[in-house]
Amino acid sequence: MSALHLNINNEIAELRLDNVDKLNCLTVSMLEALESHCNTLEKNPDVRVVLLTAEGDHVFCAGADISAWGDLAPFDFSRDWIRHGHRVFNRLARLVQPTIAVVKGHAIGGGLELITACDLRVSSPRATFGMPETSIGIVPGWSGTQRLARHIPPAILKEMTLFGSRVTAKRVYEIGFINMISDDPYATAFEMAEQILNKSPRANEVTKYMLNVAHNEDTEAMIEALGGGMISSTKDKAEGVLSFREKRKPDFSGK
Repeated sequence: MSALHLNINNEIAELRLDNVDKLNCLTVSMLEALESHCNTLEKNPDVRVVLLTAEGDHVFCAGADISAWGDLAPFDFSRDWIRHGHRVFNRLARLVQPTIAVVKGHAIGGGLELITACDLRVSSPRATFGMPETSIGIVPGWSGTQRLARHIPPAILKEMTLFGSRVTAKRVYEIGFINMISDDPYATAFEMAEQILNKSPRANEVTKYMLNVAHNEDTEAMIEALGGGMISSTKDKAEGVLSFREKRKPDFSGK
């Protein structure tokens, strides 16, 4: 059984890291579970908001489990491990539902990259955020120099990556990476989720599509999804499908 669980409670779903003995480090099975859970959520129209949480108060996620990648050959490391993580994190970032990361403890390396794939982030004041890869002779691999660079100013991100240093919740809140700092981040995130539930589901979904385009997140698919949604509401689309089924020439009205 994977240490990444999905719990659906009516309109709010929770993805929960549960690998406390290893500081919630991400394993191959956890990545596979995250991808599978995202596919499940995407097909469930009743789920309106997704919370990403973790067991324990000290560490949200300390990154990727070194035992999973430490002995990989260079080609396997780049082709399998790095690309696998990218595919899974991209899947999370492109969920139709708004996602909220609930950060009670430190988010380090892959853990920081993971919460960056969420739409919103709520943090405990005690949490810190870091990219320590250069300290162990590697580089960020799951979009720490790409997606994260769209959220954190260059000077601060270079400090985090080149020094391998951590920054406080207060500092990343001040630069706009964290939405809220709370002594009870789960309760605060749940309140945010309930606010989302009061809004139009389809309007929120399309708004997320448009914002994804603005942030270069799956741009090609988002543009065609928006165009496809618009054209699908037309009488011409209905006539086109009907005429095809009836094997006749379509009578388009431009409506």
